[in-house]
Amino acid sequence: MNPNTPLSPRPLHHLSDVRHRVLSTRQLREHGVTGSVTAERCRPGGPWQQLLPGVFLLRTGPATSEERLHAALMYTVPRDRVPRQPGPAADRDTPPAPYGQAMITGPAALALHRFTSVPSLLSLEHIDVLVPRTRRLRATGFVRLVRAHTVPRPKLVTGLPVAPAARAVADTVARLTDPQAVRRLLAEAVRGGHCEPSALVRELSRARLLSRPHVVDAVDALLAEGRSFAEGRLYDMVREHALPAPLWNVDLRLPGGPCLGSVDAYWPDHGVAVEIDVRAPRQDGEVPWSEPSRKREYLDRLGIVLIRLTPRKLRDDAALEQQAAVVRTALVASADHGPTSYVVVLPR
Repeated sequence: MNPNTPLSPRPLHHLSDVRHRVLSTRQLREHGVTGSVTAERCRPGGPWQQLLPGVFLLRTGPATSEERLHAALMYTVPRDRVPRQPGPAADRDTPPAPYGQAMITGPAALALHRFTSVPSLLSLEHIDVLVPRTRRLRATGFVRLVRAHTVPRPKLVTGLPVAPAARAVADTVARLTDPQAVRRLLAEAVRGGHCEPSALVRELSRARLLSRPHVVDAVDALLAEGRSFAEGRLYDMVREHALPAPLWNVDLRLPGGPCLGSVDAYWPDHGVAVEIDVRAPRQDGEVPWSEPSRKREYLDRLGIVLIRLTPRKLRDDAALEQQAAVVRTALVASADHGPTSYVVVLPR
């Protein structure tokens, strides 16, 4: 029997793109190709090759990075399930269904997100695939499995389900021991606009990486950089939108009493304060939400309006204009809520 003879009632010669060049055993059977014919075609010198258990490349030569990515996802598909091919009009933000809950994560995902601080797809030795913890799979070949109790909602990048940037960063950091590499990666994630610092720290905390000194140092530097940038944008907001000049970076205290907290800007004649909110979760993943809530309630009882702004709200000009309007409204409305209790204002 000639192994190149089409045997299928659904011939394979029409299958041209990468999703059709990489097929599973089940898909080949759907095309009428038996296991024995597949084995014959994958022998040395044959026209096909086996990339992973149950996953085949229908041509010779090294697999491309796209073929390896597709094969890695195909490996995770249950054997009794045939992957459906996404349509050409698939929404890039709609989680794809062909591979179930599996998605690319780690350095491969970051390369797909166009990070420059990770190796190129072609040079990656392994491809990390995020799967539910309940899946009974083993790492094999170039596939490395990352298990999760709860998988995130993936992004569709070049037709493949890819973990969100913050999750992919955390899965990458989990395997890094070089402090400089961790710093570069976290900095690019935030500076490049791939994710917010709070989302990134939340994922690092969820992965229990904040117990590693080199990760904590990188996070501290990242949050300090984020605060510095946000402070600069707050100064720009006050100047560009002609708001009254506040007292910058002060502590508020009751006369002879305890400290009420620090604020980044305070208008004593109006009883309005602004605080830049750059908070990181604790190592157990809990965010101390009760502390800022108590602070807001306490200041509110004293007649002081506290406005919290995040770095994200201060980042682009359109959002900056909106936040300036919020502050201006609070300053104008201050005449309606009566006098503010006397507080002592000290430099931070």
